Amino acid sequence: MSTTPAPPDNAVRAFIDDQRAAFLADLSAWLRIPSVSADPGRADDVRRSADWLAAALRATGFPVAEVWETDGAPAVFAEWPAADPAAPTVLVYGHHDVQPADVADGWHSEPFEPQERQGRLYGRGAADDKGQVFFHALGVRAHLAATGRTAPAVGLKLLIEGEEESGSPHFTALLRDHAARLACDAVVVSDTGMWDENTPTVCTGMRGLTDCQIDLRGPDQDIHSGSFGGAVPNPATEAARIAAALHDEDRRVTLPGFYDGVLPLTDEERTLFAELPFDEDAWVRTAHSHATLGEHGYTTLERVWARPTAEVNGIGGGYQGPGGKTIVPAHAQLKLSFRTVAGQDEEQIQRMLRAWVADRVPAGIEHEITFFGATRPCLTPLDHPALRSLTRAMSRAFGQRVRFTREGGSGPAADLQDALGAPVLFLGISVPSDGWHAPDEKVEMDLLFKGAETAAYLWEDLAAHWSAG
Repeated sequence: MSTTPAPPDNAVRAFIDDQRAAFLADLSAWLRIPSVSADPGRADDVRRSADWLAAALRATGFPVAEVWETDGAPAVFAEWPAADPAAPTVLVYGHHDVQPADVADGWHSEPFEPQERQGRLYGRGAADDKGQVFFHALGVRAHLAATGRTAPAVGLKLLIEGEEESGSPHFTALLRDHAARLACDAVVVSDTGMWDENTPTVCTGMRGLTDCQIDLRGPDQDIHSGSFGGAVPNPATEAARIAAALHDEDRRVTLPGFYDGVLPLTDEERTLFAELPFDEDAWVRTAHSHATLGEHGYTTLERVWARPTAEVNGIGGGYQGPGGKTIVPAHAQLKLSFRTVAGQDEEQIQRMLRAWVADRVPAGIEHEITFFGATRPCLTPLDHPALRSLTRAMSRAFGQRVRFTREGGSGPAADLQDALGAPVLFLGISVPSDGWHAPDEKVEMDLLFKGAETAAYLWEDLAAHWSAG
């Protein structure tokens, strides 16, 4: 899918340029609030952050901007209906909580005292995710200023949660409890990024996840390997056998039915992935690895973005101290994770694993499988009209063709997709060098304003080219 960029709107760009200094001052004020959701001692700061954002959105013009309580940290909801009741409604998702940060971690400036240096804004949350949330406030104002509207061309809602950096433990309940007010035709997730500073990209999907622990118990206690070894079942051996049997010689997962329903990559998607400026040697270095290895017949990007996987996250049992200890251990443990793609069902994979392990555990070994949870995958087809609108809007803002990626990880996008029954679009301008969760987190200021410009174009394009009904 190719896109010839439309010319930029001079009125949009002029408005954004005029507002740069004020926007950065406001964003910096928000970044000074250390809204670390993982630290109970910062609970008041997380609430201050929510209150700050609600007030800022009301100042932007949103007629509704509320702080929503959860059993944990508060979220922010805002709503601005379109003048045309037939216009599609879009929900923007992001989060206002941030990761912990301290100068002692290796920062070159105070993490909650933002600084501008060489075209970059440094501070915890600059990219993840306050900067990417706040550009929407500038984007909608630019949209209104350029079009002369008094309300957005689409119904616009924002849901900005306060616990994403703590695993979103209350997010599903939040979606369920407020489903009627959150109803929309599309979701825009602005908690993601682009390929690099020079390659604007749109993410089209994320993988799902289910992970577990397998506990194996054999003898009632550690026993002498000379007196009993080779004549009784060894739980550590069985853990190793299970781990080894998880993949075949082509590195495919061996659970029967594991690939049933997997949505295959299209030829167009494989071509688009191959066009990206991917340096595999550099990627291996960022992985702190020394080689690539995975499912036969797929490239590295295809493996991490579009194929399901199984990984041994941990394996242990028996004596781990210095020297030897000749025993048959009493117990062993495996930790496994499965990344899923569109067409798979995490609960079905859990059932597959239970049956598969039960068939492999010999008499004399008791086992128990504990699953830690499940996250659904999400995928928006390349030909979806809402995705085409986003692609056109970003291409117009950046003045070049937009390419496509997926994310190998997992996140709340699938929860939004499932709970609201709406396609998910990813509008993010962060780049790998921004250092999410790391010291010296930053955002490229020019890209931040390109994000606002993209949003300004997106609302008009969606209203003109897509009828959700």
